[in-house]
Amino acid sequence: MSTLRFKAISETFNRKPIEVKEPARRSEIFGKNVFNEQAMRQYLTKDAFKSVMDAVVNGSKIDRTVADHVSTGMKEWAISKGATHYTHWFQPLTGATAEKHDAFFETIEGGMAIEKFGGGQLVQQEPDASSFPNGGIRNTFEARGYTAWDPTSPAFIYGTTLCIPTVFVAYTGEALDNKTPLLRSLQVVDNAATAVAKYFDKNVSKVVATLGWEQEYFLIDKSLAASRPDISLAGRTLLGHSSAKGQQLDDHYFGSIPTRVLNYMRDLETECMLLGIPVKTRHNEVAPNQFELAPIFEEANLAVDHNSLLMDVMDKVADRHNFKVLFHEKPFAGINGSGKHNNWSLATSTGVNLLSPGSTPMKNLQFLTFFINTIKAVNEYEELLRASIASASNDHRLGANEAPPAIISVFIGSQLTQVLDELEKVTDGKLSPEEKTDLKLNVVGKIPEILLDNTDRNRTSPFAFTGNKFEFRAVGSTANCANPMTVLNAIVARQLIDFKEEVDALIAKKKMKKDDAIFNVLREYIKQSKRIRFEGDGYGEAWEKEAKKRGLSNNKTTPAALKAQVSKKTIALYEGLGILNKIEIEARHEIEVEEYALRIQIEGRVLGDIARNHVIPTAIRYQNILIENVSGLKEIYGAGFKKLASEQMQLIESISEHIAKINTSITSMIEERKKANKIEDGEKRAFAYCDKVKPYFDEIRYHCDKLELLVDDEIWPLTKYRELLFTR
Repeated sequence: MSTLRFKAISETFNRKPIEVKEPARRSEIFGKNVFNEQAMRQYLTKDAFKSVMDAVVNGSKIDRTVADHVSTGMKEWAISKGATHYTHWFQPLTGATAEKHDAFFETIEGGMAIEKFGGGQLVQQEPDASSFPNGGIRNTFEARGYTAWDPTSPAFIYGTTLCIPTVFVAYTGEALDNKTPLLRSLQVVDNAATAVAKYFDKNVSKVVATLGWEQEYFLIDKSLAASRPDISLAGRTLLGHSSAKGQQLDDHYFGSIPTRVLNYMRDLETECMLLGIPVKTRHNEVAPNQFELAPIFEEANLAVDHNSLLMDVMDKVADRHNFKVLFHEKPFAGINGSGKHNNWSLATSTGVNLLSPGSTPMKNLQFLTFFINTIKAVNEYEELLRASIASASNDHRLGANEAPPAIISVFIGSQLTQVLDELEKVTDGKLSPEEKTDLKLNVVGKIPEILLDNTDRNRTSPFAFTGNKFEFRAVGSTANCANPMTVLNAIVARQLIDFKEEVDALIAKKKMKKDDAIFNVLREYIKQSKRIRFEGDGYGEAWEKEAKKRGLSNNKTTPAALKAQVSKKTIALYEGLGILNKIEIEARHEIEVEEYALRIQIEGRVLGDIARNHVIPTAIRYQNILIENVSGLKEIYGAGFKKLASEQMQLIESISEHIAKINTSITSMIEERKKANKIEDGEKRAFAYCDKVKPYFDEIRYHCDKLELLVDDEIWPLTKYRELLFTR
């Protein structure tokens, strides 16, 4: 056994769980490190507090004079909590978070110093924009970019730093982050949904999109992870033979949480409580060493910030417990990967969930309106929704008999399917009093009873209705939730705007009553969006054939999926709603295709390095041991050695064959990589890496994994699956 592998395994066995002290009541520490409403009431003047709350609730601007008062109160609160620095915390297009810390410390005349933090420092900062992905929006020599305070997401203290959530824009105004388009999409879906909700309740003044994410992840011992170059550099194992025992017994799922892992979870949850992240659920997932945590639903912007913050906190807490968190969608072959289900809904200022059925036919008509419009939106923009969750890592997971396929479809359950079938039969034009009564009482009125028993779910559906929300199950575990949520908000907003125009036109031109007009439009939407609804098994070839007949896209790879980002339809959607302009759209596409190519390039280099510098030399070393054994037998037995050494001879030949194929494949892969690197067009380069370079990964891996079974375990250099997944 290699020294590194032996040392890593030995350290793992000697690990002792780190003791964690938890508060008696989580509620007592929840949000303690957040500049929330309670903290603002204590540290802000009455006018400053009112100004911030108006900005949060109504989106009004905060005057610079008021910002000075807010910054003073925020500084005093932060210092009282032990903060020494502040940072604008933002989400550039790297998919991660970014921060630049500045001390409150300032020198003044007379060789003295003070703690200073003014309104200008709160509202705006200027980080270097040239070093972040910008898709050609900025030249490398043009460094200026701005972060601007987002008061709708409260500031928080992490460690000794006051973190202020911000947007990030170029000097010329284009969005360089994930938060800016998300905030714009939230505004447009608010306006569109509020206008429609007023059909049913004139008191509705605001609609917010809500999000509840479910974060899946793997925990691997830190020493074991460090012993694998592929985990360290690519976030996943690029080779490794499956363990004899994997997840086939289903004994890990919802099983007893190991003590060391539980201590990590308890420590993590305490940190989350302090930061106001309302985590509630924790459990073992299907694969060994795979786990999940989920929070209570929040307003979407805050939920996105909390998920991005959580992933950083998870890494830091894991380090304390000698763990490595793997967020990659498919870190291990042969067992389930990880997703981040996004549970989305719409809630009104009057406290109503628009995707939750009510106790009266009128409330259920409201439910059906938003329910059917969401399905119609997905039907119209299924390719864009698929593009929103495309990544090199998520390609490994989608459609791998553990996650939704790359074909976007909507699951609503058999009972709601029957409801829509009944609504489809609604008489064209005005309803008679008898038809209206029958429809409302016998169809719409029974929805609460139907949903009471509608508990079955379809795990193969990428977009499923689950009682009072839609669950976008295809989102990958590494993803920033902002991108899929921006798309979902945008397409639903567009659909609701169109819906209201059609309903109002029927009321005005055909003198229809409101209910009649709504039913007529919804009936047409049910017909038009029938192709997107699918209740069956999404894993089989039969669905692929059926989806093709229905005209649904099946973009299995990221380069193919991302083309929808820059289609005329997408550009018209975003520009029409004021979410992104053409320059911003094209920049994002360029960034994502470039990132795809770079990730495949990195994985190819790492795989080639491991195969040639670790696997092949070890195989040759073992082969030499076998050759010495055969030579010894020949020396002792003479001509009769062949019969005694036949197995060794066959093993020597097998090893040589695998070595040759590994070497040939690596050489070919490198040549294809060189060709791809010469392609200037980013999209074409991404396709070249996808279609020409990546296929060699499986070939190289196959032969390396075969050698793992042939070579003496004592000299194999890489920590094996059984050690990574089953050593606590």
